[in-house]
Amino acid sequence: MPRPVLLVIAHGSRDPRHAATVHALTERVRAERPGLRVETAFLEFNAPSVPRVLERLAAQGADEVVALPLLLTRAFHAKTDIPSVLREARARLPRLHIRQADVLGPSPLLDATLGRRLREAGVRPGDLPRTGLVLASAGSTDPEAIAVIAEIARELRHTGWCAVRPAFASALLPRTEDAVRALRAEGVERVAVAPYVIAPGRLPDRIAAGAEAAGADVLADVLGAAPELARLLLDRYDEARVTVRASLSA
Repeated sequence: MPRPVLLVIAHGSRDPRHAATVHALTERVRAERPGLRVETAFLEFNAPSVPRVLERLAAQGADEVVALPLLLTRAFHAKTDIPSVLREARARLPRLHIRQADVLGPSPLLDATLGRRLREAGVRPGDLPRTGLVLASAGSTDPEAIAVIAEIARELRHTGWCAVRPAFASALLPRTEDAVRALRAEGVERVAVAPYVIAPGRLPDRIAAGAEAAGADVLADVLGAAPELARLLLDRYDEARVTVRASLSA
């Protein structure tokens, strides 16, 4: 039985670094699992679009697709935008079985990716007891997404950091610079900022600018095309594939 195509759906950005990072990540996924067909599509700003890729797959005779949102939390894009696009595609392409996989977070593999980027930025295990961490996400008005970020921050606090504060680049407060300054005001000796975002773009740049303006000691890179993140994409694909098989045999 042929394996479903993995369609990675990214948001897209006018910043060319965004698409380059997404493509680098999907290339790593292909390398992790040779023989799996992996396609990339974007909701906006970049080509190819989700409908265009699905139409091409249907024309080439594909039977099944696992559509995987390249998103860290279940917010508007995962709950509304992507389901709407996939629903319209199912109506136009009734012979193509399309299943939406779960979002990436939360996951220990995301925590591992975050740790990798912090180590690469110069944080060592012995630094944690005197270092505060700002977990800087893109931001959302969705209560479920907000709760997930807050819970990740609480869990990170138990891994050795002297303090952990969430921050947001949009939609919510505090901003990155506010969280850095709050930790300084509490007497924290060193402050590290970890962008909890996948690819570069306008909001990650805002996080970086806030970290610099407030004098953070360490600024980690975005999660990017890390091997842990590639494995997480395959985990979500496999989970959705099991669901597809169960639904087809029911």
